[in-house]
Amino acid sequence: MLTRPFGASSLHLPLIGLGTWQSFDIGTDTATRAARTEVLREFAVLGGTMIDSSPMYGRAETVVGDLVPAVPPPWRPFIATKVWTRGKREGIAQMEDSMRKLRAPVIDLMQVHNLLDVDHHLASLADWKASGRVRLVGVTHYNESAYGEVEAVLRKHRVDALQINYSVAERAAERRLLPLAAEQGIAVIINRPFAGGDLIRRIQSRALPAWAAELGCTSWAQLLLKFVVSQPAVSCAIPAMSSAAHVRDCMAAGLGPLPDAAQRARMIEAARGA
Repeated sequence: MLTRPFGASSLHLPLIGLGTWQSFDIGTDTATRAARTEVLREFAVLGGTMIDSSPMYGRAETVVGDLVPAVPPPWRPFIATKVWTRGKREGIAQMEDSMRKLRAPVIDLMQVHNLLDVDHHLASLADWKASGRVRLVGVTHYNESAYGEVEAVLRKHRVDALQINYSVAERAAERRLLPLAAEQGIAVIINRPFAGGDLIRRIQSRALPAWAAELGCTSWAQLLLKFVVSQPAVSCAIPAMSSAAHVRDCMAAGLGPLPDAAQRARMIEAARGA
């Protein structure tokens, strides 16, 4: 698994991480939980570390906290979650609740979800980072309509990471946000690498281009993820994965060569109209 520096931090993280929206918002059904345990085990075996969650994702934090211990050592995941509420006290209470659910005495990355009450929460997180309760601090969004606000926050506050949407179908972040993050040494985590699943549903019925073999790709998921992680400002992508087979497919995008500018242009053309 290829790794990349995580912004200005001393960390290097694998190019493919694990998103938990919907896929880990599950109940106590034994079979479903066993399947997600296999997701985590396969993810660990293939070199994955970053697991991203949020209080917004229903039971996902609790499920991650319950299932991570089933993966044998020496694996240690990089736990990222978010604060998603209004009010300073409410934010602190929610972050403490997330730590309990995730069974994490220290959160590797705490992010302000969709910039909700961002000034209050970043002030709290500055204190938490200074005291060692979180290692890194970030902000997130998923919608181009908020990019102006995201840019203003990045210029006003010092953060370690930006989580934003980016894919072959949603490339607006290339114009200002990704260059700004690179300029400021901010790690970039990509959500919606398949445009919320819509892109891959539309494109998967097409034959995979023969030139995909040049990049070692055997599926559209791998090709689309390689497009995302080959963007130089991107630190990692976090597709949701709900089966071991899906993990093997997506994680393969972090192996072998990454596309150059000409190959990226062919990817854009191949996806056009999808």
